[in-house]
Amino acid sequence: MTSEQMRKIGFIGGGNMARSLVGGLIQAGHDAAAIHVSDPSAAAREAMGRLGDVQLSGDNDAVVDAVDVLVLAVKPQAMGTVLAPLASRLANRRPLLVSIAAGLTTTALRSWAGPLPLVRCMPNTPALVGAGMSVLYATEAVDAAGREDAETVMRSAGAVLWVEQEAQLDAVTAVSGSGPAYFFHLMEAMIAAGVEQGLDGETSRALVLQTALGAARMAVESGTDPGELRRQVTSPGGTTAAALDAFAKGDLMGLVSRAVTAAAERSVTLAAELDPGAADAPGQG
Repeated sequence: MTSEQMRKIGFIGGGNMARSLVGGLIQAGHDAAAIHVSDPSAAAREAMGRLGDVQLSGDNDAVVDAVDVLVLAVKPQAMGTVLAPLASRLANRRPLLVSIAAGLTTTALRSWAGPLPLVRCMPNTPALVGAGMSVLYATEAVDAAGREDAETVMRSAGAVLWVEQEAQLDAVTAVSGSGPAYFFHLMEAMIAAGVEQGLDGETSRALVLQTALGAARMAVESGTDPGELRRQVTSPGGTTAAALDAFAKGDLMGLVSRAVTAAAERSVTLAAELDPGAADAPGQG
């Protein structure tokens, strides 16, 4: 979609993720003056203003009145407090809502905002450097144009995929939402292991980070299955085989499976805790 075709986009919340999306949109050629952002923090507005001629405000009402696509970028715990006072304005304006708040289901969001077209997104932190993975789910009220608008916003910070069942977002959260931390943790372990083998910390860190970057690029750019790439660099009886054998004896595959399962289960629990109707549900007391 060209900048001329792009409708006016608003952001409620001007934190890091919102800044990355706004910056990505501007870098992609969208008119900064057609982007509206509200945030109660003057510092957040100032940081957003450094990206370009963005329309800035401390007034959520003003942003709702000005836009066709409204990105909800506030903390999940504050969403009800922010959205409920806007319900009548949202009903009149009927923007497409795009939520990037982790854990809040479409049912919870619509309980505050009303029955508007809604896309729920699960981005991850590499979006802050334009290398994110965002997974989107649309309610039935979202038409093809709405999907295109939501995709345009989220693609500004990286890759985009859609799921057709909202429940799949718990697995998405466990794999890509939390996933960067898994890779960071493996990097930590490899850096420490390099130091144990006699490298200085700076050298070990440089080796690990560049190796991680190179491996990821090979997997993405070659299109080859990661398992096949692993086999290609593993000579029978060689050093890589010795390391992979140690991983297998430690049940790395099973450990990763258990970790992702734990994250997915926690995602389900957090969603229930954030659901404003949970207290009224049977058995919730």
